[in-house]
Amino acid sequence: MTVDMDTALVVGGTRFIGRHVVEALRAGGYEVTLFNRGTHENPFADADDVSHVEGDRRDDEALAGAAASVDPDLVVDTVAYYPEDVATAVDVFADVDAYVYVSSGAAYAANVIPKREGETRLCDCTAEQATADSDASYGPRKAEGDRRVFEAAAEGVRAMSVRPCVVYGPHDYTERLDYWLDRVATHDRVVVPGDGTNVWHRAYVEDVASAIRVVAEEGTAGEAYNVGDRRIVTLEEMVDLAAAALETDVEVVHASERELGVADLSPTDFTLYRPYPHVLSTAKLAALGWESTPVEEAMARAVADYRASDRDGAEWDPGRDAETAVLDVLDTV
Repeated sequence: MTVDMDTALVVGGTRFIGRHVVEALRAGGYEVTLFNRGTHENPFADADDVSHVEGDRRDDEALAGAAASVDPDLVVDTVAYYPEDVATAVDVFADVDAYVYVSSGAAYAANVIPKREGETRLCDCTAEQATADSDASYGPRKAEGDRRVFEAAAEGVRAMSVRPCVVYGPHDYTERLDYWLDRVATHDRVVVPGDGTNVWHRAYVEDVASAIRVVAEEGTAGEAYNVGDRRIVTLEEMVDLAAAALETDVEVVHASERELGVADLSPTDFTLYRPYPHVLSTAKLAALGWESTPVEEAMARAVADYRASDRDGAEWDPGRDAETAVLDVLDTV
């Protein structure tokens, strides 16, 4: 079912995923309004087709006021971090043509390959987790938000959710990929934990944005849709893609848990490493007509943005001195 819509309200909209959602909607001919607190620079301040309503999405009256003043056909909720946020939003926006909640692949509880919508078990969420601001509660909170979407759809709201895995690309303030790009750009030897075959599914940000638009226009109420690169690469392959995009050569040096231990490091000290593979099925989304960007092209765009920024992923750095100690040990083996 294709739904014709002209106006969109993006809750959030100035950073990373939300910023790309706005661009995808503008490209689709939507008149877009941002609703946020205005605490971050608005990259669309000079755009004639993007308006801004200032307010806190956790303020129910402010959210209702935005709904009344904008009267959107479509609402994309990029910053619903607590189940109560979703519960309020599906009530406030019950009459819109589409409400799309940005959930997460972290909502899945079971370690299976691949994780499928409607089949793979979601995280439970306790009352304490529902209000906690912690990494440990993130997946449970997102899963509970999904359940609020399903409940709303059962009551007649055209509400849906998208579940991206790890998102990367231009304007990524998390800097997780930037750590690896900076390593490849500045060193000719890069330590990769394990044997390099670790798999943590990633999603290019422009594809996440296009998926949100496709789900809004073509999706089914009460359904969730996984989002991730259609071609999944290992950690070592990701480093190789980065080197190709940076037009440099790099030696990947594998280090086991024991070898990393000589410098008091562990595999999980390296960002984007995951002990058990995390893979999402994207067949359901692809069936709506969605397509993903080839990983080589996506990496090239991410590298171009990295080069134009001052990001280096330093907060994820396990310490080059520690890595050098590991390299020294490996060189003597």
